[in-house]
Amino acid sequence: MKKTFNLTNPKIKVPRVIEAIKYEVKKYIKRERKKELPEGVDFWDFDCRFGDDEATSEVIHISAINKHISQAESKHLESFYLEVLVKPGKRSKKSVE
Repeated sequence: MKKTFNLTNPKIKVPRVIEAIKYEVKKYIKRERKKELPEGVDFWDFDCRFGDDEATSEVIHISAINKHISQAESKHLESFYLEVLVKPGKRSKKSVE
């Protein structure tokens, strides 16, 4: 998902728009995690980027998406860019010392 979300809407208040955006992102991640894993893959991992626009977006962790969306609301931004791309992940063994 590569998308620029608008926070301004003449008919809907900003807090409801924020809730809808968070729900859409959560639904996308849930849908991607349900997909069948290829052989040799342990889980679906995600590459995430967030910023005012695509050119200034920075890499973030998937768990920080909601925090960054809330910060965009508190900064009174008119829009922001969010990129969530799925990739295969493989667990690494922890060394026992």
